[in-house]
Amino acid sequence: MSGSVELSQSQLPTVVGTPTPHYDRTRLRTGVVHFGVGGFHRAHQAMYLDRLLATGDEDALAWGICGVGVRPADAAMRDALVPQDGLYSLTLKHPDGNVETSVIGSLGDYLFAPDDPDRVIERLASPDTEIVSLTVTEGGYNFSPSTGEFDTENPEIVADLGENAIPRTVFGLVTEALRRRRARGIPSFTVMSCDNIQGNGEVAKSTFLAFARLKDPELAGWMAERTRFPNSMVDRITPATPRDLRAEVVSRSGIDDRWPVVAEPFTQWVLEDDFSMGRPRLEDVGVQVVDDVTPYELMKLRLLNASHQALCYFGYLLGYRYVHDATSDPLIATLLRRYMSEEGRPTLRPVPGVDLDDYTETLITRFSNPAIADTIARLCQDSSDRIPKWLVPVIRERLAAGGDVTLAAAVVAGWTRYAEGTDEHGQAIDVVDPLADRLVPLARQSRTEPLAFVAEAALFGDLADDERFTKPYLAALASLRSRGARATLEELLA
Repeated sequence: MSGSVELSQSQLPTVVGTPTPHYDRTRLRTGVVHFGVGGFHRAHQAMYLDRLLATGDEDALAWGICGVGVRPADAAMRDALVPQDGLYSLTLKHPDGNVETSVIGSLGDYLFAPDDPDRVIERLASPDTEIVSLTVTEGGYNFSPSTGEFDTENPEIVADLGENAIPRTVFGLVTEALRRRRARGIPSFTVMSCDNIQGNGEVAKSTFLAFARLKDPELAGWMAERTRFPNSMVDRITPATPRDLRAEVVSRSGIDDRWPVVAEPFTQWVLEDDFSMGRPRLEDVGVQVVDDVTPYELMKLRLLNASHQALCYFGYLLGYRYVHDATSDPLIATLLRRYMSEEGRPTLRPVPGVDLDDYTETLITRFSNPAIADTIARLCQDSSDRIPKWLVPVIRERLAAGGDVTLAAAVVAGWTRYAEGTDEHGQAIDVVDPLADRLVPLARQSRTEPLAFVAEAALFGDLADDERFTKPYLAALASLRSRGARATLEELLA
């Protein structure tokens, strides 16, 4: 773009007024190989390692990142990052309108596996590589959502399991690299999942070992003994890069970045201290390194994630389309605060180092951030995957303890009303869900058979048989249909 500096290592000295890496990137060693370089990784893990490098600690230079793309779509990230020497800009947008842009330098290299699979494998097999990290989304772990079992019929997995196959999947690449390390007497690296999945390390361990057992049972035994899979909890709202962000970064900083990243200022990473080899001193740059991630994970799932569901259905039915607009409605804000304090928090374990009152208010502030422009539709999609993991466990634990579930039941009623596929003005709702073909008819059927939706055992188990749940659920659902979302919330929160 005219008048701008194309982002690259050679051009960094010409950048004025924007923070750039001041450590010597030519001395970076690749201690981390990361699969799934998207916006979240670049706003989160890569940012933390950039912070560590910026401390000037000589040992930190061992923890440069080599990004790896596996999917055909990842060629676009290759084409953006390679000409920029792995550099990119991260823009943080604060609720008060303040904007910060900096250049991140921890990503030293990027490899597109289809170009040269063996080069990726050799990078993984290098003694320098001590951590292989992942943000490949839940679908990238290749397990059945219903059974939790590794999908052995996936054609890509079948191909990678073939004799003398050239690895194409993350499973094939990692397993072959570990085979070479074992043959060469090199210790196993750590496989560190950073995906938003409960027990993400356990999921990674289960799926990688399942593949290895099919490929090389003896190697799988070695991995079971030597490869560590720490759990982690990660959090930072990172929207897809808006179309106008590149021009905005140029205007503000003079830097032309082919694929900039935008995120909220809040960030959190809780990481289990369980590594096969060494690890970076992430605790020096704000990461909570702990023995057990579970309390923090439950906090996020049952407060942040479940509150997103509390917000989205009522918000949509009230006519809002952006999260910040819905949260600015006092009724929605009150619903969120009361759900978290009265129903979500009582199901949590003690969370060391976290003030839950502050955490609750921080969530409200984050949801209210207009600069992030998070959409209600995004929160509403894939509800059949989200509600059973985030809200149903709260309901079950509250019932088991003899507690009230009025607000959580109302959220489920909101989902039912939303899933009917029409709003309060008769306008169509695009219900984006893998089970939409089943759920939309059930939601409509519940007008004549009131419990039809929640009788879906795969989602709700036996909750339809418990009057302590069905009574507030049916009351909220009837009110939503007869009086609308605003009147329903006003009575619910009175």
